[in-house]
Amino acid sequence: MKKQIAATLSILIIAILLISWGSTGHKKINFNASLSFNFQMSQFTSWASTMQYHASDADDRKDTDPNESPKHYIDIDEYAVFNTLHRIPQTWDSITTLYGFSTVINYGILPWATVTCFDTLVRCFQRSDWNKAVLTASDLGHYVADGHMPMHITKNYDGQITGNSGIHSRYESSMIGAYNSQIVYSGDTNLNVIQNVNQYVFDYIYFNFQFKDSVLIADNLAKAAAGGNTSSSAYTLALWEKTKNFTIPLFKNASHRLAELIYTAWVKAGSPTGIKEHEASAIFNFEQNTPNPFYNTTNFKFSLNKNMQHIVLQIKDITGKTVVTLIDKNFNAGEHTFQWTPVNLPKGIYIAVLQNGDTTLSQKLLYL
Repeated sequence: MKKQIAATLSILIIAILLISWGSTGHKKINFNASLSFNFQMSQFTSWASTMQYHASDADDRKDTDPNESPKHYIDIDEYAVFNTLHRIPQTWDSITTLYGFSTVINYGILPWATVTCFDTLVRCFQRSDWNKAVLTASDLGHYVADGHMPMHITKNYDGQITGNSGIHSRYESSMIGAYNSQIVYSGDTNLNVIQNVNQYVFDYIYFNFQFKDSVLIADNLAKAAAGGNTSSSAYTLALWEKTKNFTIPLFKNASHRLAELIYTAWVKAGSPTGIKEHEASAIFNFEQNTPNPFYNTTNFKFSLNKNMQHIVLQIKDITGKTVVTLIDKNFNAGEHTFQWTPVNLPKGIYIAVLQNGDTTLSQKLLYL
């Protein structure tokens, strides 16, 4: 039993490692982007909570979509040309022609995924598909945030090359979780229409790469200050003190650049109007199950904002296969709870998927 739990926890830790800035950081970046919406974008202020809520949808898709994970990083220093010229071939055709499709996928495709998501947002605006637009903007925020997390743009993503193993989650999750309240952003409504989105995305990735060494140096100093105990509050505080002067600007820049990209997509689509607040808001909220991890029983809670919505709640394994359907019926507006006790299911990681029409939300479960 202990071996099984240890193996399960190891898998969960690996999954968490692949989530940049943690859910707390992603939510903050997405929400704060709305603070930079200028007067022309006043109709989009209602997007703030929805973008915050869906900030980690892209991470959730990793469990069921094998093509998703490479979109969240780029090991840019794997390219020898970057280490000499501090840039790489930037178009998809040029990079895959020179290095091969499989190599590029292996090194990560974050900048190209960001540009593709931006292009999708333009098309959503062009056809006034506001529901899809806000979800696409949420995904765009996730990829922009990834490009502002230094350990997601280097081959030494977890400090494994330099003796700093574990720094990835210590920096982005533990530290940000403890000190995110000190990341305060009031917004900057001075937005420009980006003429070359590809260059814009690569420029901030090139710039943010420099901070990966700063994170590693801060980790070494924080470990020394905490006597080597990286799980202590003394370590987390020391890490924050050594990194806050560039971490706070990284968060602010991510939010402002996300706002600028959304603004540019809207302008390029012809600046359509007519968004309705009820269409822009989340169709429902799906809270993280509690407890999680759980041993016997766990509880789900979701909220609906209108009557007679058909809700389907399913549990899937890590391959995406549905193992049980818990709910498949209509509900009225309000808060709803559901208790689940697994029957004849092996311990492990599962995905709870809540669906209403074309809208789907998901979350990881750890059954021990």
